[in-house]
Amino acid sequence: MLGAIEETMMGEWLSVAVGGAVGSMLRYGTGILVARWLGAAFPWGTLIINIAGSMIIGWFAAATLPEGPLAAHNDMRLLVMTGFCGGFTTFSAFSLQTLGLLQEGAPVAALVNIGLSVGLCLAAVALGWMIGERAWIFG
Repeated sequence: MLGAIEETMMGEWLSVAVGGAVGSMLRYGTGILVARWLGAAFPWGTLIINIAGSMIIGWFAAATLPEGPLAAHNDMRLLVMTGFCGGFTTFSAFSLQTLGLLQEGAPVAALVNIGLSVGLCLAAVALGWMIGERAWIFG
């Protein structure tokens, strides 16, 4: 029989696993759709996913703080921020695709991808945080 600490930890692990599974599936589907719409020559899907994930994690982190407008249990924060956003965002894919652009002799495209990814994701996480603080969405 599990003790209270072990049961709490199992809930945390399950939250991360469920969120990660959903985020990973959504990343896969989004990547396919974006590649169909915009082509696969530039990693638009990864860029869009990372921007959206940055905004989601910023919003959720701010909105669900204990003193935030939508205070949430730690398991919910783990599900969304660690699980879903961790499964949904694709920094490792971004890194591999950027290396691929460099290896293909497209250093300008690689630098554009780096600049857009870092700049837009930082802006998105800041926007998400501001929205979360004010509970403009779902509040």
